[in-house]
Amino acid sequence: MHIDSHQHFWRYDERRDSWITPQMSVLKRDFLPEDLLPELRANYMDGSVAVQADQSEQETMFLLDLAGRFSGIKGVVGWVDLCSPELPQRLEYFSRFERLCGFRHVVQSEPDDRYMLRKDFLAGIGSLQRFKFTYDILIYPQQLPAAIELAGKFPEQRFVIDHLAKPRIRSGEVSPWAQQITTIASNPNVYCKLSGLITEADWQSWCESDFKPYLDVVFDAFGPDRLMFGSDWPVCLLAGTYGRVKQLVAGYIRNLPIEKQEGIFGLNATHFYGLKTSHHEPATAR
Repeated sequence: MHIDSHQHFWRYDERRDSWITPQMSVLKRDFLPEDLLPELRANYMDGSVAVQADQSEQETMFLLDLAGRFSGIKGVVGWVDLCSPELPQRLEYFSRFERLCGFRHVVQSEPDDRYMLRKDFLAGIGSLQRFKFTYDILIYPQQLPAAIELAGKFPEQRFVIDHLAKPRIRSGEVSPWAQQITTIASNPNVYCKLSGLITEADWQSWCESDFKPYLDVVFDAFGPDRLMFGSDWPVCLLAGTYGRVKQLVAGYIRNLPIEKQEGIFGLNATHFYGLKTSHHEPATAR
């Protein structure tokens, strides 16, 4: 199974989706499974993991509803208030949904770079572990030190770093991101998504060589068995097509053994998220 580990859906709402700036006008419309499915087919992908874009339980239910109607959505990463005292009850409720794999919080938008080390947030991560939910770490490089501490506190919790923690590709800056990524990768429970690369580069004039220093670091740090391809569609459309995003990763790994390539393009995500893909289902509506 070829699985895209990271993409989004939304029905565009100008007030809710205020993160979509005027420079990002290509994203100011609805993006739904019927828009993604042709891209998956054209790029020989069997399905995807839909990841939250809005911080509400309504978002989680929206994605689960789509997953119930489109077999190509193999898993959902939703949102829940990890700092709420009601969290255990909410997780008990959400544990009934087979395709709900885990949760994410948009930590990159939190003004406190050590937000993930708050007492209530740590308690929330502890609850995720009890229910065997994964956690996607969405951060900027300056938040990596806190992520390193977080991963060390929960060695049994499955974490995945989204978008390589958004290194400053546009400026060519590698340190201290590289050293910090290597440190967090020393935790075997931490994976990393090969996603969100082109939107951290120059949107109009990036080339494949721009990404080599960053890909070299994560491949050395994590190894091919803890890395997974993610398109970040439709956000990737700011800087390139779905096909160009896939080709960027495919070109970099072309000399790896085929089983390692298959891992990056699906098996690693299947293992990390516990996706139910024991039989082939085409990416179609139910």
